[in-house]
Amino acid sequence: MADERIMVTGLGAMTPLGGDLPTSWKGLLAGASGISLIEDDWARDLPVRLAGRLPVDPGASLPRAEARKLDRGEQMALVAAREAWAQAGKPEVDPYRLAVVIGTGYGGVQSTLSQHRIVEAGNARRMSPHAIIMLMANGPAAWVAIDLGARGGARTPVSACASGAEAIAMGMEMIEHGQADVVVAGGVEAPVDNLPLAAFAQMRALSTRHDDPAAASRPFDADRDGFVLGEGVAVVVLERESFAAARGARALAVAAGCAVNCDAIDIVAADPANQARAITTALARSGVAPTDVDLVHAHATSTPAGDPREAEAIETAIGAHPAVTATKAMTGHTLGAAGAIGAAATICALRDGLIPPIRNLERLDPAVKLDVVTGTARPGVLRAAVANAFGFGGHNAALVFTAA
Repeated sequence: MADERIMVTGLGAMTPLGGDLPTSWKGLLAGASGISLIEDDWARDLPVRLAGRLPVDPGASLPRAEARKLDRGEQMALVAAREAWAQAGKPEVDPYRLAVVIGTGYGGVQSTLSQHRIVEAGNARRMSPHAIIMLMANGPAAWVAIDLGARGGARTPVSACASGAEAIAMGMEMIEHGQADVVVAGGVEAPVDNLPLAAFAQMRALSTRHDDPAAASRPFDADRDGFVLGEGVAVVVLERESFAAARGARALAVAAGCAVNCDAIDIVAADPANQARAITTALARSGVAPTDVDLVHAHATSTPAGDPREAEAIETAIGAHPAVTATKAMTGHTLGAAGAIGAAATICALRDGLIPPIRNLERLDPAVKLDVVTGTARPGVLRAAVANAFGFGGHNAALVFTAA
């Protein structure tokens, strides 16, 4: 099993740029912005009112009876998983050889907060009878597993902003170790509510460019002042190569290697040396040499401290030669979904030979010595790519994909 490649045969996504993968990918290539000012009454007194929100209602495509039982993140996971499963051709697989791994950083935070408000108002008997299953972090993975009949496991990595990438890494390892033939993996987050916004604002992690929301998130830019909170989901279908070949499935890319580690130093501050180690380990496991890496999708949240540390890690592990992109200026930082959305963008870049530009990068931070992609999408023959994701707690994840 360890000698078999792992193929990516399906992709699904919902982002602030679109309600499905093709629309989101088109927006990324165009350098579009999904960031706007929150005009809702509940945000009126918040210190930061910027966010990337879905342009469509994820529950609209679900039967009403089904949608009302689900948290917004659970709805998003179901929609994206069904899109990915359909693109993969709805493979017929032994239920005990089919698994689901969907990570999240905060679980059903909107359901938690909305139900708490009902209790605080003295209306405990008016709470939803579905409250528990709406707020539990494993809900997205569980609902997708039920939807697909996956009995090989429904797992939920909760590793802050590395959750989605860790989920894909876990899916790859399940296939590599012979535990599954097919794994549906990804990450989801629906955090746009008053408490997350206020909390991130209080730690001064968010951009405050209310006068120009589309220019607020600025990865690697010298004038960046923080990230923009966003919501989103991305799901990939991973298959053992011989299984995919036997059914004539079309591969979008090869999931070639992965690595996950932890800094174990600080709960917030990143360690570029250990980030570099994650990248180096992932490359070694994939058999891809640093010189063969043509693209890096950087985590690059647009924070003053985080971006140059990641740039240092990339240069240490790979060098300054690959093209580097970062998409959070367009989608916002989707926390537990970020690594999965980055992986989906990386796979699409390998498939199409096009690299999305980094929006709002007008004046490169002098500390960043990388070949960043700006202006318009860059065409090219891409052999191998690395997708990074790092999270509070010192969680580091690196994924390596190669062209199919």
